Amino acid sequence: MYIEDKSGGITGPARIGRVTFSKTGKSLYYRGRLFQSLKGSGFKANFFDAETGQEFWISGCKKNGQDQLYGGTTEIDDDVREEYWRTIRKRSGMSGEKSVRDAGKYGR
Repeated sequence: MYIEDKSGGITGPARIGRVTFSKTGKSLYYRGRLFQSLKGSGFKANFFDAETGQEFWISGCKKNGQDQLYGGTTEIDDDVREEYWRTIRKRSGMSGEKSVRDAGKYGR
């Protein structure tokens, strides 16, 4: 999944990593953190950290790598790097790349 911290504004640090979903599918977990849905009430965010209240945008990864709305660099977690490049991007030759740089939908 694509995970971007929105607590500082409309852009923030972003990662691609593996999440797990709760039984209901309304909450998810990433790196020991519980994220709950904002149920449509967030501005450029759809989840919040249940402990800190920080808001995040969490979504599936795009095949074209343009996950950030305004562009930037997205770090890729080690445990999903090969799967990301091989399965999502269909570019297995890039499996050593630790980040994705994209111009975003609106550029910077």
